[in-house]
Amino acid sequence: MFWLLAILAYLLGSLSFAILLSRLAGGPDPRASGSGNPGATNMLRVAGKKLAVMTLIGDLFKGLLPILIAKLLGLSLHQQAWIGLAAVVGHLYPLYFRFRGGKGVATAAGMLLGLYPPAALLALATWALVFLLTRTSSLASLIATPLTLPLLAWQQPEALLPACVLTGLIVWRHRNNLRDLFAGRERRF
Repeated sequence: MFWLLAILAYLLGSLSFAILLSRLAGGPDPRASGSGNPGATNMLRVAGKKLAVMTLIGDLFKGLLPILIAKLLGLSLHQQAWIGLAAVVGHLYPLYFRFRGGKGVATAAGMLLGLYPPAALLALATWALVFLLTRTSSLASLIATPLTLPLLAWQQPEALLPACVLTGLIVWRHRNNLRDLFAGRERRF
């Protein structure tokens, strides 16, 4: 059951709401506009608030739904975390879109929401505070994700290894943003 659900989570994660919503609305492909990232932040830049919010909700749901299904099926928290990670990997490297995906932040937030809601709330509060202070989405994401690990490790230690892998993947996907941040070229809102 675990492997089947992990595969289904990856396939669900591979759905890119940014690309699909852009196509439905007749807008530009987010991979070819703005930052080139098919995620909610770039959708805000290239398609407006409505499609950005819809993308955010869709991407969040991709991380949450597999966790909820795994819980209903009685899988352990450790298994739930790996299944949630499979959804995030699907978002990062989507099968349906030539493995060109987003940065995984909203899908990871959905995963955290399913595993341990206080960790997701801490990540959201941290992201919002950093974003308000810096107006830089990538910096907010890079700070918020690892800050949730101590809380998760303390309250849900079974999920720590998948959460560490998740953090590593998110930092890896933000590597160009890190270079731009250090060079003072990162985009701000």
